[in-house]
Amino acid sequence: MIGSPQRPHLVITGASRTALGESRGRQLGEKLLVAYEAYSELFRGVGVSEEAEREAAARTVEGLLAWRPELVDELAAIATATGLTLLQVAALNARTEVLSGSPTFAARECSTVAATIGGRQYGAQTWDWHVELADFWHTQEVSGVGYRYVGLTESGIVSKIGVNSAGLALHFNILGHGDDRAGGVPMHMLSALVLAECASVDEAVALVREAPVTSSSAFTLIDSARSVSLEMSPRGVREIHGGAGSVVRTNHFIDAGLVTEQKHALYEPDSSERFDLLTQRLADRAPASREQLIDALVSGPGEPPLCCVPDMSRPFGERWATLSTVVTDPERRSIMVLDGMPSEADDKPWRVLDARSETV
Repeated sequence: MIGSPQRPHLVITGASRTALGESRGRQLGEKLLVAYEAYSELFRGVGVSEEAEREAAARTVEGLLAWRPELVDELAAIATATGLTLLQVAALNARTEVLSGSPTFAARECSTVAATIGGRQYGAQTWDWHVELADFWHTQEVSGVGYRYVGLTESGIVSKIGVNSAGLALHFNILGHGDDRAGGVPMHMLSALVLAECASVDEAVALVREAPVTSSSAFTLIDSARSVSLEMSPRGVREIHGGAGSVVRTNHFIDAGLVTEQKHALYEPDSSERFDLLTQRLADRAPASREQLIDALVSGPGEPPLCCVPDMSRPFGERWATLSTVVTDPERRSIMVLDGMPSEADDKPWRVLDARSETV
């Protein structure tokens, strides 16, 4: 069902990083402080102190100033427009890196597949996050610096999942390595750079390889020719290729040299079980339509949970929910965003964004 969901949508424009930050900040306004307070509660709940959060944010700013100082200009502009401090906005954008300092944070997210259907490349994923933060995400279109891109992200965070006007799609899964720390480029800001500056998988891989990475995530990158899952960690960047035209990504390392030092206890066996289920499904029946690709992300009783239903008896920080389902079509430069689980694909309206033209 294609419709008009109520989820907020931001149109962010600007001829410089500062202007982009001002545009984002003006539209978020005082709501960003509410979002920051909710994220701060998450940080405290998983054992990241206020001091540790500030230190991680300060190291992030220092690292960005040394590599791409214009990114700090963008964060500072968001801060000025919303009344937050630079370090608070940096902490939001570096939430992956801030959370890497938690002794207990265990991800129960996300599942991504890329497949060839009718000779075209598609990507699909669930985005699982904390149900208490469900109000603090939105869709967006960003233009004025580099390629135009569209997708979804969290409040105050410059990018997450998206597709750009050159025909490159990016899906995002968190990973965990024992050496993860703040101080490099935050993964969410690296996503924005890839979408703004790269026209192909090859260009994206080259950019990521030269970036100062000190934390771990996986970008599943898709263009009209191929798809690859790019594992990033403080110990290096590895390309993971799928089979028979498909790529599967969950939340554990696949590269043999990186898996030995991953935060195994925080991500397993959940991640491997989901990975094995999706891999077997694609091997048994390659999706012949976009609808079948979405259906591959639905699990049933007794199967590894590809979607998350929050257990409200658990404390804040452990109530995981599938907040969104996303499908990318890089050839058409489009992304479909559902405010809900893939099992709700026929019942809820999808928001369709085209990176080539402004959404009406």
